[in-house]
Amino acid sequence: MNKMILAGMFLSIMIGCSGESNVIANIPEASGICFSQKSQTLFVAHDEGKVYEISKEGKILRKKRLGKYNLEGVVCDDVKGELLFAVEGKDSILVVGQKNLKVRNNIKIKRAYHDKIILKKDKKSHGIEGIAMVDDFLYISNQSHKFFPKKDPSLLIKVAKDAKKKVTILELFEHGHKDVAGLTYHDKYLFMVSDSENLLIKYSLEDKKVVGTAKLPLFAQEGVAFDDDGHIYFANDRGSVLKYKREKFGL
Repeated sequence: MNKMILAGMFLSIMIGCSGESNVIANIPEASGICFSQKSQTLFVAHDEGKVYEISKEGKILRKKRLGKYNLEGVVCDDVKGELLFAVEGKDSILVVGQKNLKVRNNIKIKRAYHDKIILKKDKKSHGIEGIAMVDDFLYISNQSHKFFPKKDPSLLIKVAKDAKKKVTILELFEHGHKDVAGLTYHDKYLFMVSDSENLLIKYSLEDKKVVGTAKLPLFAQEGVAFDDDGHIYFANDRGSVLKYKREKFGL
């Protein structure tokens, strides 16, 4: 076997290990992703206030700067034709029209539960990250790389979906994982990605517990979404969107 063939095999192995062979789009600082069944496209959030719409094959169809927002997670509300972004730092939910990509509302999240301040940060740069929609409620993750004694800053919070100006926390969920940076709801389960743990986590809201985990390739997991063809997509904060068959992870 000559050196050229060996070099090619080595390169293929390295690309496969890094997940680069699964990259379908290059988007700087991709921080969240959702799939719209209505348009059969994906919407990708960007850390510096941009939104991208891409096809399932990764073709960039549209992009627009929404403003000076640190956009993290995003969820597609196909019934109302809206995108709901988790805005870090501002602790708010940015509501944007899917069709025209215009900002409709910016809803403040009150960091209190039963009159006690919760969702502390281990760093100023950390805050709300992932967002998922289940019926009339939103589930939002609070990112942290460590646990505090007795109070877990990586909690999930439940808030009402159709508030006008601000939302208060209705319920808390402790899941036992750090740095949950992305959320989505699929097949009656909440799926989370932990960036520091490199994990895909399957969570039952009904039983309030983790029912499965799967190791992910090494990349900066910031968002997760499923389409209706058996694929799973990840927003990689290092500048890409990755696509896999769901069966690869066994959840």
